[in-house]
Amino acid sequence: MRQIVLDTETTGLEPQDGHRIIEIGALELVERRPTGNMFHKYLNPERDVEEGALQVHGLSNEFLQDKQRFAEVVEELLAFIQGAELIIHNAPFDIGFLNHELTLCDPEAGKVEDYATVLDTLTLARELHPGQRNSLDALCRRYEVDNSNRQLHGALLDAELLLDVYLMMTGGQSALDLNLKQTVVHDADHLDLPVRDIAGVVVPADELQLHAERISAIDQSSESGALWNKVLD
Repeated sequence: MRQIVLDTETTGLEPQDGHRIIEIGALELVERRPTGNMFHKYLNPERDVEEGALQVHGLSNEFLQDKQRFAEVVEELLAFIQGAELIIHNAPFDIGFLNHELTLCDPEAGKVEDYATVLDTLTLARELHPGQRNSLDALCRRYEVDNSNRQLHGALLDAELLLDVYLMMTGGQSALDLNLKQTVVHDADHLDLPVRDIAGVVVPADELQLHAERISAIDQSSESGALWNKVLD
């Protein structure tokens, strides 16, 4: 499974009012593991950024004036998302802007949905947590994802946060966990640490402890508890 966690920043709220995309941040997952592949561009919108939007993301007209136009990066973007599932928080907003940009480039270019499927994590969060706040910041707090660097919105930063939130929402494992250094045991007889054999795989005791701590954290933060514990029961 190939997935792309994507976010955009814009000059304003409505593409129908002539607003444009000024930043795209997208991160690749394959089989739920971050690959390190990304698409990140700042874009010249060929119009001014509204003051309200500037207060949200801090991307000024002066900063954007020497950046590429959307038309200059569209082929690279479409090649990056081709055949993937796009994971987007409040997807109608970002997809609406992307489809508007595609139409400006070429009315025959089609829509984003012609190149990739779309999963809206805001809809998913509302299903999992009805009646609660489900903004990205609220989800970061709920799933204990560190968003302390998010003084301003940014497409790449928000994609990184959403990646961790999405993995926690759908499987209880963050990108940090997936990137932990793995220990390969070739000869258990030469280990000083006690180990346990699970289905033929020798697991060091320190990794078992990390696993237990992670399950405990999930159990405390999730309304439904850790599914792992229910399976074991």
